[in-house]
Amino acid sequence: QVQLVESGGGLVQAGGSLRLSCAASANSSTISLGAWYRQAPGKQRELVATIASGGTTRYADSVKGRFTISRDNAKNTVYLQMNSLKPEDTAVYYCHAIMGFRSYWGQGTQVSVSS
Repeated sequence: QVQLVESGGGLVQAGGSLRLSCAASANSSTISLGAWYRQAPGKQRELVATIASGGTTRYADSVKGRFTISRDNAKNTVYLQMNSLKPEDTAVYYCHAIMGFRSYWGQGTQVSVSS
């Protein structure tokens, strides 16, 4: 089965760091566009960052300068390095990827930032 497996969430204090991973299963096509979304309780889902096959990245203004999206094509994995975390970053983070002609979602991973 084609799937995205997320890992790396957890609880950190404000100012701390986390690294999220989104790995496509072995039978998947190459990730052409990878993205991270997040959704906090009672709030809309927010696009956090994207990375294209050529390496072009885009970020939401709220995370620019603090978060870095990257990819390892050999592992068919997308990462989100989160630094200088703030309590407002607390949310469930979802990986999204376009592979072949289809798109896929990860199951989500909880990121909690305490003040």
